[in-house]
Amino acid sequence: MTGNKERFVMIFDTHAHYDDEAFDEDRDAVLSSLNEKGVGTVVNICASPDSLKRIRSLTAKYPFVYGAAGIHPDHAGELTEEMFQEISRLADEEKIVAIGEIGLDYYWDTAPHEVQRQWFLRQLDLAVEKDLPVVIHSREAAQETLEIMRAAYQQSGGTLRGVIHCFSGSAEIAKEYTDMGFYIGVGGVVTFKNGKKLKEVVETMPLDKLVIETDCPYLAPVPHRGKRNDSTLLTLVIEEIAALRGMTAEEVERLTEENARALYRL
Repeated sequence: MTGNKERFVMIFDTHAHYDDEAFDEDRDAVLSSLNEKGVGTVVNICASPDSLKRIRSLTAKYPFVYGAAGIHPDHAGELTEEMFQEISRLADEEKIVAIGEIGLDYYWDTAPHEVQRQWFLRQLDLAVEKDLPVVIHSREAAQETLEIMRAAYQQSGGTLRGVIHCFSGSAEIAKEYTDMGFYIGVGGVVTFKNGKKLKEVVETMPLDKLVIETDCPYLAPVPHRGKRNDSTLLTLVIEEIAALRGMTAEEVERLTEENARALYRL
């Protein structure tokens, strides 16, 4: 045993939306109780223009909460140059650790594809300029997202880094991302009966590229599926990953915390 005191391992939620209206009635109670329930760090991810306005107060109030600044593809049609400059200003703040969530969403299709692509590329360029990781959203656009990410990675000279949030692609696509150094975000879907594809990804992917996330208030794991999610339920995600990889829950918790700290440079 060394003389150095080992840091206590705690759950690291790499992707949450505590600014969501689902937490309006008890936000402080939920966040204030996380540490005593084993959650050590949360990265709250911007999605809408409104969340850009709320992120500063959230990260200022809670020492363990960090932020990502960006606009979700569902809101790409609302993005303006003024808003983009606000993202750029936020990116310079100490507790903003990523650009996101950004990407493509052809499921809801709330913004024209060309508009989504335009702002996706602009925000990717901003991440490279600011030397921050990206948090990538991709729904019903797996191949196009990969092509854009591959091109942006090459254009950056291999400096673009980040996480593919709520990964829903194949093991082959996951390998393409991890080969470029990107992390794979795994949440409640891995506990779903219809989450077979994600289970296969978790079984085969490099463990040093695995991080866990809630996407709360959404995607609560079984047996809470359909209810409001929060960071404490990541214990169920950890247990499922442990079972899939033949590890202990403690090993998965330690590993994913280390990976998350490497991802966000914390």
